[in-house]
Amino acid sequence: MPYAAPVRDLAFALTELAGIDRLTATGAFPDYDAEVMGAILQGAADLADGVLAPLNRTGDKLGARFENGQVIAAPGFADAYRQFAQGGWNGLAADPAHGGQGLPKALELAVFEMIHAANMAFGLCPLLTQGAIEALSAHGTPAQKALYLPRMISGDWTGTMNLTEPQAGSDLSLVRATAEPSEDGTYRITGQKIYITWGDHDVAENIVHLVLARLPGAPEGVRGISLFLVPKFLPDTEGRPGVANDLRPGGIEHKLGIHASPTCTMLFEGARGELVGQTNQGLAHMFTMMNAARLNVGMQGVAIAERAYQQALHYTLDRRQGRAVFSNEAPGLIFDHPDVRRSLMIMKAKIEAGRAICLATGVAADLAEHAADEGERDAARLRQELLVPIAKAWSTDMGVEVASMALQLHGGMGFVEETGAAQHYRDARITPIYEGTNGIQAIDLMGRKLGLAGGEAVRALLADIRPTAEALISHADEWLHAPGRRLADAADAAERASAWLMERKGHAQPDALAGASAYLRLMGDLTGGWMLCRGALIASARRTAGEGDRDLWRTRIGLARVYAEQVLATVPGQEAAVAMGALDLAAATPAALGA
Repeated sequence: MPYAAPVRDLAFALTELAGIDRLTATGAFPDYDAEVMGAILQGAADLADGVLAPLNRTGDKLGARFENGQVIAAPGFADAYRQFAQGGWNGLAADPAHGGQGLPKALELAVFEMIHAANMAFGLCPLLTQGAIEALSAHGTPAQKALYLPRMISGDWTGTMNLTEPQAGSDLSLVRATAEPSEDGTYRITGQKIYITWGDHDVAENIVHLVLARLPGAPEGVRGISLFLVPKFLPDTEGRPGVANDLRPGGIEHKLGIHASPTCTMLFEGARGELVGQTNQGLAHMFTMMNAARLNVGMQGVAIAERAYQQALHYTLDRRQGRAVFSNEAPGLIFDHPDVRRSLMIMKAKIEAGRAICLATGVAADLAEHAADEGERDAARLRQELLVPIAKAWSTDMGVEVASMALQLHGGMGFVEETGAAQHYRDARITPIYEGTNGIQAIDLMGRKLGLAGGEAVRALLADIRPTAEALISHADEWLHAPGRRLADAADAAERASAWLMERKGHAQPDALAGASAYLRLMGDLTGGWMLCRGALIASARRTAGEGDRDLWRTRIGLARVYAEQVLATVPGQEAAVAMGALDLAAATPAALGA
């Protein structure tokens, strides 16, 4: 079925929930206003709906190909990429000094939700390029920036991230790729990297690889890793792609999903590269790229959930089975069965929650860099750091869950490939895995983010949540009281769980680690519920004032109520999972578990 970009919902989330209008006061975005936002969202919607979405099914069926040592993109992708690049979409939030448009990161995130929902395999190419742009912007030399950034921002060249090796997945201390200094000041990069997204292709004229490798005599472990810039084609004196570098794709992976995204094994055979940043600081430099990618992947989770939800919704409005309670027809639309509507509203509510979390993280990132007041910048930085692992992990877990629910609503028609519903589930399943598995995100949240500024990041979030709960509980509209009570109870549970983890971190690390994933889910459920409850307050006010579509506002209130009873109500129970401890885990043996 066709994809329809949710421009209305994105605009509401940006303005009312994420607070993008706060960026105007920074003065850092002189070309941004509400009219620009509307035009950008609609233009991206046109590209997503009209160009990228029609290629999604064919890309899944035909995929990228590896022939004669080269990667050939899925049919239509090269032309679609040209349209994407010519539209300037790769440089929305990039520095105008290098050809970018200098718009807010949060707006760029909203645009890329539509890109990924329309065609996730396509969207991965610019996602990696954006990360490479951020890494070079932060750590590159003036010469590197002048040569590479304008070409990457324009989309003429794409970027990749080369971390993983066969023996070094999440544990990058095991990286073995080497970098030998040359007399001309460059380095010769040798080694094998795996799972490199869009590592080779024919849609752009050059590919800029950012590669982790070790210098001779470097310390063992992560302290001995440096970051190198290694182009596919060495630029000539005028900055055009020249001779081929000594690197090549060894093949592409045959994956569960995202078939049109070439995931390559890359072989560096003495390839010429340049050092980026400082020696032995490669992992820290690469994390500039990783953190950007993690937030973008969280937005991918929202995107694939939206795409799966739309298909399921339309299917329920077409399929007739049994006597439908809400219409009293037989056979009635399955949309009119209460359990089907319950499923749809949970799906929709979780999408709205994830969208708001990701966009709020984007606004926090913009404020952390551009707010005029140092105290506001520090507070925004704490909020950004706290929310990034939640945005990545909670939103991608949600994407898989919603895609699975969409299959369920299709029944048997979802389990066959003809309807296309299965593709969304297959595509979604990678998002909790790459850019740091969701277990790693949970450990990051518990191990580092919980203790930021002595716990201030979490305290500040809870302090923002409680007034929303109080406003709902005391509201004249009784429909809002129950969500307010659920939100207040969930915030109390989060406070207790946070205190327990802070205490256990100091002297019982296994207990804290055992509760990390449960804690991330708890915090994600709470933060998402807060966003929906804020939306319900706004909807109630506008419905009372007679602004816009009353049914739309009533449904938005209903989404918060359904989420409150189906999700927020479970948060106090999740506190027990956080505090389970590691005793039973430590006592389990492989033999007892069936090995």
